Amino acid sequence: MKILEDRIRRDGVVKAGNVLKVDSFLNHQMDVELFNEMGREFKRLFADRPISKILTIEASGIGIACIVAQHFHVPVVFAKKTQSINIDGEVYSTKIESFTHKRVYDVIVSKKYIAPGDHILIIDDFLANGCAVQGLIQMIHDAGATVEGVGIAIEKGQQAGGSTLRSQGIRVESLAIIDSMDDVTGEIVFRQQ
Repeated sequence: MKILEDRIRRDGVVKAGNVLKVDSFLNHQMDVELFNEMGREFKRLFADRPISKILTIEASGIGIACIVAQHFHVPVVFAKKTQSINIDGEVYSTKIESFTHKRVYDVIVSKKYIAPGDHILIIDDFLANGCAVQGLIQMIHDAGATVEGVGIAIEKGQQAGGSTLRSQGIRVESLAIIDSMDDVTGEIVFRQQ
C-alpha cells in the first residue's frame, strides 16, 4: 500500500536491533485518516471472506482494528495482557512473546466473545516473528471458531513470522512488507507486492 510505505519512509525511524519506530502515526499518536485508508484496503483484500469479528491484541493493534471493523460492520475483540476484575467467567488464554518488549505475556479473551460460529479476521500493527498472531490463532481454534485471515499493517519480511504463517496455510495480507532496514543510513527497502 503505497500511502503507508510513503508514510513509513517519511516518518519512520530505524533503530538498532531491527526496530522500526512508527509511533508518530501508527502506534502512539495515530493518524486516523491513514487508518481509514488501511481499513478500506483490508475490506477490499478480505471481501471474499465471511468476517463476523475482528480480533487483535492490546494495545497497538486496537486502533487499527477498530477502523477495520467499521468497514466490515462487525465488533472488535481484543486479547488482554492482564487479568482484571472486569473479566468474569471463563477465558481462553495463551502465552505470547513480544518482539518489541522482549517479554512473555499471558493474554486472555473472555469465552463470551469468541464462539464456534465466528469467522475471525486477525488485525495487528506489526508482524515480526509471528508469536502474537500464533497465540491469537490458538485462541480461535480453542473456541472452535474459524480463522479467515490475518491483516497486518507492517510486516518485517526479513523475519520468519509471515513465511511461517503462510506455510501453515494461513492467509496473510500485509499492507507494507519490509525486506531490509539499515539503522545507520535509515534506508528501508519494501518488497514489491
